[in-house]
Amino acid sequence: MVPHMMSFFKKSATAIGLTSIALISSSSFALTWSDNAIGWRYGSDFAEPYKNNADGSRTNIAKQIYSFTHSSGYSYGTNFLNVDFLQSSKEVYGGKEADQFDRGTQEAYLVYRNNIDLGSVLKKDFSSKGIRGYALTAGLDWNTKNDSYGSKKRMWVVGPTINFDVPGFLSLSALAFFESNQPKGLGHRYSYDPHAAFQLTWGIPLGQTPLSFEGYALWIDSKGKNEFGGKTSPETNIDAMIMYDLSTLWGKKDKTLRAGFEYQYWHNKFGNPTKGDKGATANTPMVRVDYHF
Repeated sequence: MVPHMMSFFKKSATAIGLTSIALISSSSFALTWSDNAIGWRYGSDFAEPYKNNADGSRTNIAKQIYSFTHSSGYSYGTNFLNVDFLQSSKEVYGGKEADQFDRGTQEAYLVYRNNIDLGSVLKKDFSSKGIRGYALTAGLDWNTKNDSYGSKKRMWVVGPTINFDVPGFLSLSALAFFESNQPKGLGHRYSYDPHAAFQLTWGIPLGQTPLSFEGYALWIDSKGKNEFGGKTSPETNIDAMIMYDLSTLWGKKDKTLRAGFEYQYWHNKFGNPTKGDKGATANTPMVRVDYHF
């Protein structure tokens, strides 16, 4: 795609994201519903790019992840905000050294998405068999981590979304990503090539049981050269969970307290090729608990 079109889409994502935040904070765009949650999850089979054992095999890393999640709806769409605080065990580069003097590393990762429903904006019913409606998705990713790489990721996101008519929700988005980073040792912020992504997101109750099936599947195209001149690869990130509503144990069904099992498959994490770097792919089972208020 030509550079001036890429610049247009990037500016559009920025404008839509900032405008969305401004609109929903005004009294005329009051929230029609909201849900907040704090959560904890744990797994011992995480992996990180370039953090491998001396024999070349990946290093298994334990992580405790504390999260805050906000979901809400307003007159013209929905909001989603998630902030993860990740505490890792010892992370080893090449089996020779560890970050943070063997105390592990800390990372914060924020995701914000605003879905603007076209039917609500245009006052028109776009629903059809199997389709609830169409939306424009925009938002951002932000992270910081205190390991030897020192990621400071910033990414704008924009693209169309199809919302399917199912119990709970199911959506498919085609997105454009505009990502940059400025790790340690780099004197300027480096922008990767704009790249495409497709994301399937779901949250589906399992019949009349206290169980629900939730998660996302994300495919991201290669983003060109990395900040050190190396090639990047397409990445796949699938995160799925089965959650149990514990409030049913004391006669309620308000989903205040939930627990369950989660599984994440992440191939070529952050675009780093797994070939020659086993730490770039992880298969991670987790336990998870969240409290909603």
